[in-house]
Amino acid sequence: MKNIIFVIMLKAEIRKQALKDRLLSNDSTYQELNKSLLNQFKTLDFSKIKTLHIFLPISEKKEPDTFLLIGWITKNHPEIKIIVPKADFATALMTNHEYLGVEDLKKNLYNILEPQKGKIHGGEIDMVIIPMLAFDKRGYRVGYGKGFYDRFLEGINAQKIGLSLYPAIEKIDDVNEHDIKLDFCITPTEIIKF
Repeated sequence: MKNIIFVIMLKAEIRKQALKDRLLSNDSTYQELNKSLLNQFKTLDFSKIKTLHIFLPISEKKEPDTFLLIGWITKNHPEIKIIVPKADFATALMTNHEYLGVEDLKKNLYNILEPQKGKIHGGEIDMVIIPMLAFDKRGYRVGYGKGFYDRFLEGINAQKIGLSLYPAIEKIDDVNEHDIKLDFCITPTEIIKF
């Protein structure tokens, strides 16, 4: 009789491993993965998108380089309003601000780039590009554990698109009712619909 081993994948362990894997990748691999991610991103349908929320990358954590995506959108879809987040760590809530370019960005205490003068956006959002450390084959994601995006996504009706430099893991076992499922995830090799 064979022994069957079940591996339970919990967010805390996934988070630790994903961050470790990311930091081990060399710069040329990281840049190639980002170029491939941009090529996948370009294939999305932007025809009904008026406002796009996109996170700004923490380069020290080798997050996907969303500046490549912002540059492409600005050039090819100038009609789309780009908004970026600003986090309030006391309340664990985010506000959305008009993206005015890199010259308006400054790092906060957590080394996260944030807008300084961009006006707060209070209107509709059509598409949200979401950061994550990992995602599973059902469309659930593992972030940094503060819940900023889960709280933000609760109140809006927008396309929820994750960005990952790595493929899906099988299953995140400790998903709860506050975890918001992605509609799509973009990887360097494919766009997965959930």
